[in-house]
Amino acid sequence: MLSSLISNSAAFQEVELTFPNLFGGFTISYFQGFELFGIKIYWYGVLITLGVILAYLYANHRAKEFGVGKERMFDVVFVALICGFLGARIYYCVFTTLDPNSSVKYDFVTTFTTIRDGGLAIYGGVIGAFLGGFVMSKIRKVHFRSMADLASLGFLIGQTIGRWGNFVNQEAFGAACGQDWVFGMTSVDIVARDHLAAGTLVHPCFLYESVWCLVGFIGLHFYSKKLRTFDGEIFLLYLAWYGLGRAWIEGLRTDSLMAGQFRISQVVAAICFVACTVMVIVFKILTEKKKIPMYVTTEAWTEQQAADLEAAEKQKNKKEKLQAPSILADDAANVTLGDENEETEDDTAEDNSTDETSDSDDSVDGASSDENVEVTDSDKNANDSAHDASSDETGDTSESEPEDTPDESEDK
Repeated sequence: MLSSLISNSAAFQEVELTFPNLFGGFTISYFQGFELFGIKIYWYGVLITLGVILAYLYANHRAKEFGVGKERMFDVVFVALICGFLGARIYYCVFTTLDPNSSVKYDFVTTFTTIRDGGLAIYGGVIGAFLGGFVMSKIRKVHFRSMADLASLGFLIGQTIGRWGNFVNQEAFGAACGQDWVFGMTSVDIVARDHLAAGTLVHPCFLYESVWCLVGFIGLHFYSKKLRTFDGEIFLLYLAWYGLGRAWIEGLRTDSLMAGQFRISQVVAAICFVACTVMVIVFKILTEKKKIPMYVTTEAWTEQQAADLEAAEKQKNKKEKLQAPSILADDAANVTLGDENEETEDDTAEDNSTDETSDSDDSVDGASSDENVEVTDSDKNANDSAHDASSDETGDTSESEPEDTPDESEDK
């Protein structure tokens, strides 16, 4: 089913792109999109969406390393994404309209109603996302410079994947290159668009930028784990790295936004590279000199984590209280209650049995005690009688002894 959607020639015309010197030469045939429920879906949009999703998953995975709460990050990313899209569109439409060589002019309405015709500018997207993210970070109490560091890595992921949308659309290519250039490409549409001779090879600028962003992401990923020393450093390095590559790549393109004789993106890229490189060096020196800690190591981040955890626990308890009981839950409760009643009855029976046994034992003990009392009284009476008898005998003996004593003295 998926293959039939992708190969829907009624919705999109099949196009070809040839790389005559790469891997021995080959040609790719494909459609620029597919039709789903009567709606045209462009692969360009699909690839941008995929880049956004992967960027978010990566940022979500590393959020705590930068001192950013995941739920707070989602709110900031959501707003920044919308503002970034609007910024990219407005930037493109404004500078296209101001370009005297452009035949396309936009007004306020067509800026937003002709989006499906294409037209986004990456620097406008960065500016829009930066402003939207800044405002939302203040609202959600997110440390903005830490958030900017994390978002920069996400930008590189999105750009790495999103540039392949330009490949599918056969746009963002460059000027003619040598016929033996290994990455040179050509197609009927490209040749016709720039009025080139048939078979002329051009630079695949989308490929250069995609690879440049991928290398930048890998480098800054590892740099952020071991060498990051101040908040905002990765953001500045991202702008410097991307600016360096874009200043070179933009010089090869034939579809640049122009301001007189200057390529706007090229000028912005060069400024970003110089300014951000200087700022990284200065801030690194100041951070080391003043011993400024990163936000993720401060008590403020620890307190925010504790507050978020407490809020999540309260929300969980609230949901559990509001959750309606099911029939199965009631049955389970009745069964449990019945088991408890049975256990209670058994315990009561055991207690009664124990009481009866105790009463019997008390009776036996009482009888034994009475017998012992009687025996003791008898023994006492017997002892008293024996004592009286002994006393009488002793008395008799005592009375007879005085008579015998004088007689004995006289004999002597």
